[in-house]
Amino acid sequence: MKVLHTGITVKDIDKAVLFYRDILGLELKVPPTDPVDGLELSIGVGVPGACLRQAVLESGDAGIELFEYLSPVPEFQSPVPINNPGPGHVAFEVDDIHAEYQRLRGLGVMFYSEPNFIAEGPLAGWKWVYFEDPDGVVLELVEKS
Repeated sequence: MKVLHTGITVKDIDKAVLFYRDILGLELKVPPTDPVDGLELSIGVGVPGACLRQAVLESGDAGIELFEYLSPVPEFQSPVPINNPGPGHVAFEVDDIHAEYQRLRGLGVMFYSEPNFIAEGPLAGWKWVYFEDPDGVVLELVEKS
């Protein structure tokens, strides 16, 4: 078994596509769809009365599937804080974390810190840094040694 994609619920799918495609450089495979709804969808996603739009972007062998729920109205306007159970973040592997960090900062992306270095342990030599997408979903850049 291997990871195929990660699903992320967003407030505005068009704005999210611009970020993931134009800022992060992912390839848009499925542009934002027209709204879809119906009993089968509601049962399948476990959300009664679901009506949504979706888009799919790819990065290497994995993808990001974006969902904008038009109904029902989301209970929360921000993601659950990263220290709560559930998805924590999506990591993107890069060849040069400092160059990517500077490129993204130049495009207005706000980072939690400068890139961090792991000095010892099983991930010794790795560099990493967290940032957020426009909806507050936590993302990470990782440079493996």
